[in-house]
Amino acid sequence: MTENVWGYRETSGRLAGGDLTGYKVEATDGSIGKVDKHSDDVGSAYIVVDTGPWIFGKEVLLPAGTVSRVDAAEKKIFVDRTKEQIKNAPEFDKEKHLGNAEYHDQVGGYYGQNRL
Repeated sequence: MTENVWGYRETSGRLAGGDLTGYKVEATDGSIGKVDKHSDDVGSAYIVVDTGPWIFGKEVLLPAGTVSRVDAAEKKIFVDRTKEQIKNAPEFDKEKHLGNAEYHDQVGGYYGQNRL
């Protein structure tokens, strides 16, 4: 059985309903940006990270299952993927991809297979 990549782990410390906008996001090998948008929708929870200059101003969508820990005091989110794994994920365009079931499946498959 595979873990649902679209749901927060019970051990992440994520409190439902809390606003994560502006939290810094840390990959296993360094900072990747800040949360621009997030969703707590059951079965499709995610964070959208504005990567700033790291990936030339692009945004990336990370399924909630990639979040290993939320530190509310420090306003940081830790994900269990490397910068390279995140950079190689399917390209994200919020105008086209938010709510797009096909893209959702593509991203879920990528992160479901690319675990540490």
